[in-house]
Amino acid sequence: MKTSIPQWAETDRPREKMIAKGRLALSETELIAILLSSGNREESAVDLAKRILADCKNNLVELSRLSLTQLMQYKGVGEAKAVTIAAALELGRRRRESEVLEQKKITCSKAAFEFIYSNIAEIPHEEFWIILLKNNKQIIGKSLIGVGGLTSTIADPKKIFHQILLHNAAGFILCHNHPSGNIQPSDTDIRLTNEIQAASKVLRIDLVDHIIVTCNSYYSFADEGIILHD
Repeated sequence: MKTSIPQWAETDRPREKMIAKGRLALSETELIAILLSSGNREESAVDLAKRILADCKNNLVELSRLSLTQLMQYKGVGEAKAVTIAAALELGRRRRESEVLEQKKITCSKAAFEFIYSNIAEIPHEEFWIILLKNNKQIIGKSLIGVGGLTSTIADPKKIFHQILLHNAAGFILCHNHPSGNIQPSDTDIRLTNEIQAASKVLRIDLVDHIIVTCNSYYSFADEGIILHD
């Protein structure tokens, strides 16, 4: 027999627990249960949240990849609840970018990773972006250069430098994702990076880094010594 959350001890109810102890005291299951608000005839909101997370290997990144239709396959999850969960996860992704924007500068490879994460980390195909910078590494913006398939993308150097010159950028960071989860650069990635760095030196524009992004990690060409600065 299902025991509904209102029948629980007050200190065990997710909402009351957050109010009394703060958000850090709650598990991921309890946080999702708050978003769900209620369960179904057989499960409390916590039990339903636990089952959804288990199906996603207890991984929030996997959960964020579920479409609204997939979320709505769970009994007790209607359109409104599915939208609420998706919106909360999207806010989490965008927070990474906002934290970098507060600093207004890209000071290290990790900051570049956090800034571009929401655009490319969790998508199922490859995309190529550039981050545009001023002389002091202040952020001008970012621009999508090309969209590819599961294992490759199109990065046209002409389009890259067009965007750089259009925004009068003094420097830039190349960014693309590997949906496979493998952060190691391919021979094509290394060759493209070398070609673009050679062209950027002629134009006296600083190629600061090239970041390969996955859901959980990244690879920095600068950190690994592939991109060298004078």
